[in-house]
Amino acid sequence: MTPAAIARMSIGLALGALVVAALVLLLLRPSAPTPTDAALEPTATPAPRWAEPAPLPPTSAAPTRPGVSGLVDPAWVTAVAADSGIPERVLAAYAGAAISKNAERPDCDLGWNTLAGIGWVESRHGTYGGASVADDGTVSPPIIGIALDGSTTNIITDTDGGEFDGDAEFDRALGPMQFIPGSWANWYVDASGDGIADPHNIDDAALAAANYLCRAVPTLGDEASWRGCIAAYNDASSYLDAVATASQGYAAAAERSSTSQ
Repeated sequence: MTPAAIARMSIGLALGALVVAALVLLLLRPSAPTPTDAALEPTATPAPRWAEPAPLPPTSAAPTRPGVSGLVDPAWVTAVAADSGIPERVLAAYAGAAISKNAERPDCDLGWNTLAGIGWVESRHGTYGGASVADDGTVSPPIIGIALDGSTTNIITDTDGGEFDGDAEFDRALGPMQFIPGSWANWYVDASGDGIADPHNIDDAALAAANYLCRAVPTLGDEASWRGCIAAYNDASSYLDAVATASQGYAAAAERSSTSQ
């Protein structure tokens, strides 16, 4: 599924320009800021061309909570979170979404590290603007972008009656993975097990993003396909570089955790 048009918008000074991909799936993506975590700082070498899918995390002997985040071995989450800097609750969502999607679509070869790389660039893992992620996965205060009113963006008039973004005149990007209401209507999913599909919930947003990624290309298991898939999210080269750098860094952190145990 290929975007028919791309338009950049601003979500605020810290994240810079966002890109709107206008098609059946309309996803809003920030142009890539440089990761500031020490492990992900850029070096003199070029950014990696892609991020190979990290091995699937071990599953929990018994679900630790409802939804996808309960699928992951909690000891793995604790160890990898410490090495990667990803908050444990958020890492459990990325890892659980990858486990769930690979059970359904093993051919997609989606790595949790790719979801984590996108989540870092999109919203700093749900912490942009001082937000935090609760134990149930809810991000608060909600992360909501500017109105797509045509002033610095393409015009996208309201599609949700303000239900999700609080704006009954124009759409706005929302949640830790920055969906706009029109795209959420196509890809929404209850991945937290609370009976509600909520773009402001990290479990729901992570699995919805996984669903999109595995529809954008047949597989993320090779360089060309991975790059094409990230470009479907946002075709800016700086965005691809930042996601690749972060995703590869997170995979390396997980490998360090496994070898140190």
